[in-house]
Amino acid sequence: MKRTVWALIALALTLSCNGPSNSNETPVDPSAGSGSQSAESGEISNAPDSPDSGYDPEARLADIGIDLPEAATPVANYVNAVRSGNLIFLAGKGPKKADGTYITGQVGTDLTEEEGYEAARLTAINQLAVLKAELGNLDRVVRIVKVHGMVNAAPGFTNQPEVINGFSDLMVEVFGDRGKHARAAVGMGSLPRNISVEVEAVVEVRD
Repeated sequence: MKRTVWALIALALTLSCNGPSNSNETPVDPSAGSGSQSAESGEISNAPDSPDSGYDPEARLADIGIDLPEAATPVANYVNAVRSGNLIFLAGKGPKKADGTYITGQVGTDLTEEEGYEAARLTAINQLAVLKAELGNLDRVVRIVKVHGMVNAAPGFTNQPEVINGFSDLMVEVFGDRGKHARAAVGMGSLPRNISVEVEAVVEVRD
């Protein structure tokens, strides 16, 4: 019995003196994953690309042949946009054409649903011009958060969502998934100056 105890003590002393079998071995962190790491740069070789990699809304506009106009100057006592924190609240805009006139008339009486869609798409272009003027570059847009679309609709016209799709479709076309948003599409008995569509929006942005 005594011989066994002394043998165990001797073994313990031997291990404590010799230490780890390889003093240069770096312990492996099981939570580190399978990515290899450069000793010089410290960068993980399989790290994901930046979330904004390849995100270029202005290049997308060029691809689809849209040249943004100058942002329209407000004609009443308001401003085009107000920023609060990381949100920009865009004032309502309408379908202003390059010659300065607007698409006017009631959808369902003076305009077809398809013409209303095009009016909403033109309104989207005008709102993008405001965003461009506010931000300098549209790649600072994080998300189109909320859209409130108003249609100058004839009594009984109920396809306001299909009209405001003209705005929404362009947002998704330009910003991809970042362009998908919450929305309201409602009919109005009239709109200022008899414009066919008016849209306001809330946009999340980064510095």
